[in-house]
This record gives sequence, C-alpha cells and structure tokens, in this order.
Amino acid sequence: MNLPPPWKRVVLKLSGEAFASDAADETIDGAVVERIAKEIAEVRSELGTEMAVVVGGGNIWRGTTGLATGMERATADYMGMLATVINALALQDALERQGQPTRVQTAIGMSQIAEPYIRLRAIRHLEKGRVVVFAAGTGNPFFTTDTAGALRAVEIEADVLLKGTHGGADGVYDDDPRTNADARLLERVSFDEVMAWQLRAMDLTAITLCKENDMPIHVFSIMEPGNLRRALQGEQIGTLIR
Repeated sequence: MNLPPPWKRVVLKLSGEAFASDAADETIDGAVVERIAKEIAEVRSELGTEMAVVVGGGNIWRGTTGLATGMERATADYMGMLATVINALALQDALERQGQPTRVQTAIGMSQIAEPYIRLRAIRHLEKGRVVVFAAGTGNPFFTTDTAGALRAVEIEADVLLKGTHGGADGVYDDDPRTNADARLLERVSFDEVMAWQLRAMDLTAITLCKENDMPIHVFSIMEPGNLRRALQGEQIGTLIR
C-alpha cells in the first residue's frame, strides 16, 4: 500500500460493538476484549509501534438511541461519552493483565479513574512504551468517536489512523456488501472519492479532518485474528484512504 512499515506511531479506532459478541449476553464480552488486548500488547512489544486507542461506546449506549425516545441530543451524546469510558477501562484492565502498561485519558474529567486528556502527556506515555486509551470522545456533543479518533491522530502526530471494523466488514466497499453480493472491495481510495461517492468509511467530519491534515486511514477488520499485525506491517488488507 506504499506506506513503509513499521509505522512509528498509530491511533487505532475501535467501535464499541467490537467489544461485544453475538455469543454473549453481556454488553462487554471479556474473551473478545482479551483477544484484542493480546494482539495490541504483542504488536506493541514485538514491533515497537507506539499505540494509542480510541474506543467507541455503541455496545452500551448510542446517542441515537436517546434521540429516538425524545431525549435532548446533548444529553444523549454525553451518555455515549460515558459509555466509552467503561469500554476504555475494560481494555486497560485486559492490557495490564497482558503485562502492557496502559493509561486511560478522558476528554471529560473523572480523576478517580483516569487522567485528563493532555496532549504532551499522552505523547510522553507513548514514548515510554505505554498504550494510551483515549475515552469520552472529543468531550463535546454532536461529534462521533470517529471524529475523536481523527482528532487525536492529528494531535499526537500519528503516522496513520487505523479503523478496526466489526460485523463482517473488512474494508471500504463501493456498495453495502451485506445487501449487495456484487459489492467490490476498494483497496485504495482518495479522500475526495470517499466524500463524492458517499462511501461508508468514517463520518464526514473525520474524513475532512484527515484530508486537511494529510492523515491516511487504513480500514480493516479487527475481528480477524492477526489483522492488526498485518496492518502494522504494511500488508495489503482492507482499504487505504489517503
């Protein structure tokens, strides 16, 4: 994909749904989180890549759920931000049990359980070999965790934003592969094409932010074991947007 591995610093964006499992009744499937944490810890140790993670909260609460019941949008979004903190703590616990030092930083202050988001402190953690998990989105309603992932990637000067997908999607397609069997996987696509063709990659704000700051996005399935390592080593999996 013409990006020389290994990348020095990356941000991995995980949706909250990636932490759940169809086989489990719980909102967070411990086995799934442990498997993801094990892969993150292994590539951090073996490849030396500085790893930051942005987590969503859709397995616990989505702002649109509240909107459907008449809830005020800002309130629903703040609830979603709190849901991401729960997932961040679950991931931190799993990473620490793998022997990987981890720090959670939140965009909403909650000093008893996590650090506040401070850009230079986050970079220092990464330089010391710690995984940094960014939670609570951007700290503002009306913005998705996709946008938070793009923002943090730009802020900490990452080399690439990795979008780990779930639900069978292994990249960006020219149509919805769940409804169109002839949908074609796009191995490489430009930011302009994503916007012009309204492709389902990330939300428009995130795409625009990455385009304006020349931040490539690599979209691939995080549910396939070993894909994180493959992405970090520059293998041609999923879709590269740049």
